Amino acid sequence: MHDVIVIGGSFAGHAAALQLARARQDVLLIDAGAPRNRFADAAHGFLCQDGRAPHAILREAACQLLAYPTAEMVQAEAVGAEKTAGGFVVRLANGTDRRARRLVLATGVTDTLPDLPGMAERWGATVLHCPYCHGYEVRDRPLGIIANHPMSAHQAALIPDWGPATFFTQGLYEPDAEQAALLARRHVAIERSPVVALLGDAPGLAGVRLADGRVVAVEAVFTAPRTQPTGPIASLLGCAMDEGPSGPFVTVDAWGATSVAGVYAAGDASSPMHNATLAAASGVLAGIGAHQSLMRA
Repeated sequence: MHDVIVIGGSFAGHAAALQLARARQDVLLIDAGAPRNRFADAAHGFLCQDGRAPHAILREAACQLLAYPTAEMVQAEAVGAEKTAGGFVVRLANGTDRRARRLVLATGVTDTLPDLPGMAERWGATVLHCPYCHGYEVRDRPLGIIANHPMSAHQAALIPDWGPATFFTQGLYEPDAEQAALLARRHVAIERSPVVALLGDAPGLAGVRLADGRVVAVEAVFTAPRTQPTGPIASLLGCAMDEGPSGPFVTVDAWGATSVAGVYAAGDASSPMHNATLAAASGVLAGIGAHQSLMRA
């Protein structure tokens, strides 16, 4: 039996596993090999990793983790988990089981994009979710914000620091008086006719077609996909969830502990704020939290 199993091999999972390996715990990292950022060519705003490909960062992270003799990593998908008298059993898609005294869920989230023609094939290139992660790379171009939740007007107010911005309300998310005044001060144009298609040679973007037939020239758009924790593990274990602006996330305390004793969570699956640096930091906290719970036991 392992001391800890970490499910999820992106930034949060590796950060948690590294803390545990350095604490000389027997830690298993289960990685399905499908990180959320696999659609992006580069990670940005991540200290000392700015501009590096996510897969290169994770490859180096795995090499550093596996230099510790108590760390193990398997490429597999975790499809089930349950609490047992001695800890937890995790079921893998290949039919095998692995057991541990503690779990860290770092599964990340799955994105559901607005259902618009041309959006999926541009995701991570010219259809973007975070201006802090990707805004600099599309700077000084005409930019759009396709509203997808009540905080879209807030996102639209940010974008002019990267380029001239148009806020597409989709006829659903009309800014209130305060939001409209802020958008006006920020020189954000507002279009109320819904976007019905993205145009140009993907993954590039030349513009968007509106429901009234007009075409508005934009070279990148920001939107907020709906998110949910990837995989069934948190639900199967009965972890409490909170509702964030873009979807549900696992409820955790300051050290990553969930509502289920012995289960910790980290990264995008446990926060409404999604960012590589924040994910790695939460992984550190969850790894330390799991270790200290073992110490107390």
